[in-house]
Order: sequence, then structure tokens, then C-alpha cells
Amino acid sequence: MKELALLAPAKINLYLKILGRRPDGYHELDTLMQKVALYDELELMLTDVPDIRLLCPDANLPENEDNIVFRAAQLFLSQTSISAQGIQIVLRKRIPLAAGLGGGSSDAAAVLKGLNQLLAAGCSTEELAAMAVQLGADVPFFVYDLPAAWAGGIGDRLEAAEPLRGVTVLLVNPGIAVSTKWAYETFSQAAGRIALTAAEKQFNLSIFSVESGSIPRIFQPEMLHNDLEVVTAATYSQISALKQRLLTTGAVGAMMSGSGSTVFGLFRDAAAAQACWHELKKEYGQTFLVEPLC
Repeated sequence: MKELALLAPAKINLYLKILGRRPDGYHELDTLMQKVALYDELELMLTDVPDIRLLCPDANLPENEDNIVFRAAQLFLSQTSISAQGIQIVLRKRIPLAAGLGGGSSDAAAVLKGLNQLLAAGCSTEELAAMAVQLGADVPFFVYDLPAAWAGGIGDRLEAAEPLRGVTVLLVNPGIAVSTKWAYETFSQAAGRIALTAAEKQFNLSIFSVESGSIPRIFQPEMLHNDLEVVTAATYSQISALKQRLLTTGAVGAMMSGSGSTVFGLFRDAAAAQACWHELKKEYGQTFLVEPLC
């Protein structure tokens, strides 16, 4: 095999609680992530020229080390000692950028998994996840074939969760690029100094495992919570306005995903979701009606 086509799904955060800040600057989280059927497309190809070539047609993205997709390929080739192999990657973006939907993380995970398959490298999922966390906190979630997961630590300790069922998800991106770093730093400043005690750290370390046999926490719309929404919505009023519109048009729950600025609505009535999508897409070009992955 010399070519491989892949789909990289987006995610939404149904719950995001910041527990504390670590000495390395990362934040300890308790978050529930759900994959949804909105995809970037990637094509991986083996070449005879020993380098990495990344192409991002129709997207204003760097095609070098400044792109997490490029770094994922670099990391995989380095970790597996296959650095002499040439790789071409074509990335076609559909997931909005800097939107709280995990597009870059998903793309990076797809490259790790795709190169493992394409090069028959034989890396286990756990080995790929260990590479993934070097690229970003959300990347391990996309390495595992989990439609939904609770995540602890910086987002890298995963516990399989029951996926959303019986709802349609409406994603609305108002076109505001939000820096994840800015959102977390602003939250920390607003909340004052937050730090975990040793006991709290040990507690969090002990409960998160993909192999865990614990009873999964079942998500309900009333559980929707995102610590970062407070600071992002305080700066961008469109966030709160979009939430209200989704709720008044039939969503049983609405919230900003991740650090934003995408707002999602959960609809049990598919016709109401369709009608809302039809209206909002007239105002917002990046509006998507999708299903949660199960």
C-alpha cells in the first residue's frame, strides 16, 4: 500500500471543568468529549524523496513545522526510526479553525494512525497515544476508537463514555478565531491562582483509564458546563446570543465547545434542528447539522 485516505472527525465538549494548574503551565481537566460527523479529509502517500511534504489546498494554513499535521508526521518517523521515508500529506479542511472542535488534534491523530498503517510500523494504540500527548492534550482522544470519553489530566487520561444518542447536533461557528492559550490564561487570571493539592492530583490519576471497568457517568443535557465559556463569552457577545437562539428554537441544551468560538445545540426534534440550521446558515457560513458518532 502506498496511499491512504482518512477522515478526521471533530469533537464537542459536553462538560469541561478546570480543576487546577500544573507547574508546567497545563491545566488539569475533567471533560467529556463527544466525536461528531464533521470531518477533515487527509490523503497520505509514500514518496521516493526522503522528506515530508504537506499540502493544504484552499486553506490558509502553514505547510511546515508550524502545522501540527507536519509535526505529527515528523514525530512518527522519528519515534519509529523510519526517517528516511518520504511522505506527502494532503489536508482538506472542513472543520473550522481555532473553533473548539479539535480539528488540528484530530488531523494529527489521523496522521499517526495512518502512517502506522501505511508503513506497517506495528505500533500499539498505547504507543500512538504516547506520541499523541507530545503533540497536544486532545490528540490522544482521537487516537483511540472511542466515540465519547471522559478525560482527566491535561486531557490525556481517558475513560470510555456512553456516546450521545437520540439527538442531532447543530454547530454554529461565528467566525471568531479563539486562541486556546488565551482562553486558559484568561480563565486563570479571572479565577485567581488555582492549584491542585497532592491528594487531588493522586485522586485524578487513579480514576481515569481507557481500560477502566467502572460504571460510566451518563450525560444529560442539564449537565452541560464549560468553565471557558464564561471568559470567552465575556469578550465575544455572539456566544451568548447564539446559545439563546438555539434554545429558543428547540434545542434541549446549548453551549460553547472547548475554548470556542463554536456554539452547539442538542436537538431531540430533528425537524426543529433542520429549521434552525436553515435559518442560521444564512448568517453564518460555518453552520453544520451533524450526528454524534456512536
